[in-house]
Amino acid sequence: MMHILNNQGGVALVVTLMAVVLITALVVEFSYGVYIGTSSLHNWRDSQRLSLMAQSGVNVSAKLIRDALRNMDYSYPGVMEFPVQNPFEDFDGSIMIRVEDESAKFNLNALVPPNEIIREDDPESPYNCFRRLLRLLSLNEQIADRIADWIDSDHEARIADSEIEARNTPLVSSDELSAIPGITLADYNTLLPHVTVYGTRDKLAININGVQKPVLRCLSEKITDELAQRVIDFRQSNPFQGESDLAKVAGFERDTGIPSGVCIVKGTYFSLRTVAEAAGVKRLIETVLNIDNGRIAYWKEY
Repeated sequence: MMHILNNQGGVALVVTLMAVVLITALVVEFSYGVYIGTSSLHNWRDSQRLSLMAQSGVNVSAKLIRDALRNMDYSYPGVMEFPVQNPFEDFDGSIMIRVEDESAKFNLNALVPPNEIIREDDPESPYNCFRRLLRLLSLNEQIADRIADWIDSDHEARIADSEIEARNTPLVSSDELSAIPGITLADYNTLLPHVTVYGTRDKLAININGVQKPVLRCLSEKITDELAQRVIDFRQSNPFQGESDLAKVAGFERDTGIPSGVCIVKGTYFSLRTVAEAAGVKRLIETVLNIDNGRIAYWKEY
């Protein structure tokens, strides 16, 4: 009988211990769930607040750009950054605003004009200018054919696989480049600072007040690295106020091979990148604004 009682006592002890372990686990799980839920709620609240801060940065910078350029014949420089620390009394964080002139980049949609006739025999056509840009960036020149086939409406491949999965419509954002077969992530990252999808398709137009050296050089075979640097140095103290001002730069007095009308001096599309950050939480907004009509051409928030 004592042996049985001892066994019963042992079983009771085991059951009690199991119950204690189970209750402890439930309490720990509940406490952890409350902690996670509270942290998630705080992160969501902070994220929403930062989103509003980032949107405020976009709205303010968009208004400043439009007001500043309304009565000006030119826009300069091509890139501006505005770091703002603790912009409001109850906001312990920062907002970084980056404004970039999209009109100072190479418009990829200009590779295929509205009539879809690509002038491969013209050394200064957008197609051949872009191939020069690819060479200057040490990229495969066939990327030009891949992008052209992605844009044009026909299904005739310019190279073996360039019509695979092609949308056959103009690019709607630069992000779309990464979806084109044959363009690697490395190609995309190299191209991105120099290209855009905004502007007209009928003629290449690039703001020389903000253009970077590789894009400027690709506009003509005659523009050397030295000549391109002279343009950049000149505009730092004398921003171009008209296309004819380019002739004031040493070496540009004579014909440089750039077709008339390609060089403009005022941007139309500006990209705004706003980052709001506080307590390790970050919100980012990328948008493209058409300053002529005030419309948003692109918006991405994450």
